[in-house]
Amino acid sequence: MVRKVLFIAAVFAAQITVAQTGSKQITLEDLWKTNTFGVKNVPGFNAMKDGQRYTQIDRENGHTYIRVYNLETGKQERTLFDNTVHKFGGAELAIEDYTFSKDEQKMLLQTEAESIYRHSAVHRVYVFDIATGSIKLLDYEKALHATFSPDGQKVAFVKNNNLYVKDLQKDAITQITKDGERNKIINGNCDWVYEEEFSFTRAFDWSKNGDYIAYYRFDESMVPEYTMAKYTGLYPEQVTYKYPKAGERNSVVQIKIYDVAKKTTVTAKTGKETDQYIPRIKWTDNATSLCVYRLNRLQNKLDLLLTNAADGKSEPIYTETNKWYININDQVSFLPNGHSMIMRSERNGYNHLYNYDWETEKLTDLTTGNYDVDALVGVDQAKKVVYYTSAETSPMQRKLYAVNWDGRNKRCLTPDNGMHGITPCEGYNFFIDRYATLQNVPVYKLIDAKGKTIRTLEDNKKLADKMKDYALGKIQFMKLQGVNEQLNAWMIMPPDFDKNKKYPVLMYQYSGPGSQQVTDNFPQGNFFWHQMLAEKGYIIVCTDGTGTGFRGERFMKKTYLQLGKYETEDQIAAARDLAKLPYVDRSRIGIWGWSYGGFMSSACLMKGNDVFKAAISVAPVTNWRYYDNIYTERYMRTPQENAKGYDDNSPENMVSLLKGKLLLIHGTGDDNVHFQNSVMLTNALINANKEFDSEYYPDRAHGISGGNARYHLYNRMTDFILKNL
Repeated sequence: MVRKVLFIAAVFAAQITVAQTGSKQITLEDLWKTNTFGVKNVPGFNAMKDGQRYTQIDRENGHTYIRVYNLETGKQERTLFDNTVHKFGGAELAIEDYTFSKDEQKMLLQTEAESIYRHSAVHRVYVFDIATGSIKLLDYEKALHATFSPDGQKVAFVKNNNLYVKDLQKDAITQITKDGERNKIINGNCDWVYEEEFSFTRAFDWSKNGDYIAYYRFDESMVPEYTMAKYTGLYPEQVTYKYPKAGERNSVVQIKIYDVAKKTTVTAKTGKETDQYIPRIKWTDNATSLCVYRLNRLQNKLDLLLTNAADGKSEPIYTETNKWYININDQVSFLPNGHSMIMRSERNGYNHLYNYDWETEKLTDLTTGNYDVDALVGVDQAKKVVYYTSAETSPMQRKLYAVNWDGRNKRCLTPDNGMHGITPCEGYNFFIDRYATLQNVPVYKLIDAKGKTIRTLEDNKKLADKMKDYALGKIQFMKLQGVNEQLNAWMIMPPDFDKNKKYPVLMYQYSGPGSQQVTDNFPQGNFFWHQMLAEKGYIIVCTDGTGTGFRGERFMKKTYLQLGKYETEDQIAAARDLAKLPYVDRSRIGIWGWSYGGFMSSACLMKGNDVFKAAISVAPVTNWRYYDNIYTERYMRTPQENAKGYDDNSPENMVSLLKGKLLLIHGTGDDNVHFQNSVMLTNALINANKEFDSEYYPDRAHGISGGNARYHLYNRMTDFILKNL
């Protein structure tokens, strides 16, 4: 215990903190009414193909403009679109987003977004000819995923679960599919579970020269349906959609390839097995070759199938297996020789980059070591250079690196410690670097391909200055002892911290597989609300336990088949370690989290009933049987195969252990983690005669937002903490 106290003190002394000398107190109005501590981002912009200019949407006095700026100087050069001039039917268009054709002569303008699921939306779409200033409606109905062909002469889009292509020169629309039907057949768009768990929504892609369109066809007719009430009007509306829970049937997925000129379609030959996943399709640099990812349902075997666009025949060019599971990513870039690719894989226990030639089966390491590569930023084919970010110097940091695609001449382009979030500009001459540390607000810089800063795009100085007016507590890194090893953590101290006093502790975590909450970044999760609680005398601690990311595959995948077991044990162990500190009131330790973190906080309160006094569980999974199959089975297999793994770590099944105070919160319109989870936990708590608090938010989705919801939610949580911790 003495050694631990000395270590903590040393860490505190070594840190440059963000503690401020001001006296103002943070309020919930600051957080959810006036956005006092808003962190500025760089406005979304598109780098142009010359690599020297970019475009962005500017909104001024209620009007919308799309303008061209010089990347190096930031000076405005010209206006491409002005909705006071470029009108449709005499009306100004409220542009929400836009995309260029490849030759940058036309634009697709998106308006009137209407959400479908959490990540997809239909829009009213217009085609804007930059040279002539003409604006034409793409289709009389709203469309999904409107996308130019490579030559800019056609646009593919989805509506009513069917795929269409419009010839802009002929002003003619061709309907490619005709069998689309809600809750039955989807063409060109993802079903709910693919969108949520494989992280993409547009399920079609043009070939390199525009001769073909490859698209997904989902037959979800046999997928079980979930219905939830939407409390509008006199009688609630019943919203029904396909949601495959753990162990249940999935959509049968086919990949179709449409020949634009011949107007014919072939099916990619992905094998006889239909109970499998197709998590990605990617056109290679060869205009007639499509790469189809084939993943078995257990998600521990991945095949990349090289597929002929003309007849659908395919052959495997790469196969990877894993004794746990394979994390699907977008980190593949095909090279122009037609038989090589840059890829990211965990095949050696850490995420690394490789150059793989499938003709010779030669695998060249581009990165090696006991660290994880975070992202393949891009491949400069002209210079044969690969750009990537990795956690090489620390699991809590990211830096930008470059390496030749033969594995030579590796160099770090952003050596400063902290988090570098990198966005490449067209041509890889420039990059946008979002740089922050635990103690410093984000600064956005334009850097060149050697890492040299060209100019600062946004420094968030106003936020930094504003923070000086408030009594903010110190935040610093620390180590806490888990069950088997030390864990990374951060701690926020009360602004008037006195080492001779005892303080209550609120622990915050997410803890899901591969996640990470403890990084050298700003702001940390719920930072300013946590600072508000620190002002009220609470110590806030966040710990990344077993199962979290960027500490290698074994650390992350140890939770396989037992979600919640090792994660809760580590949080309980970390709480016990905190209780040894002389300034911690060991009788007043609480924990909270959202989604996976909500699952964790309720389980920790029950399993660690001698450690935790109170917990807040927001939108929690309470039994993995209720959650979707792609996510859950990846880590747990099916309930039929692993009933014990599901049942032993389910909060629903451990309510008899509850001793502390529990606040259970959920939105009734949550299409991701269904309200059913909290209902079933509530029923179990009632049957066990356990007292608890609860709050539900009508028609609110997983994020519990809209209107006054967030203000009300955080007011409710604050009040619960003040009364029960």
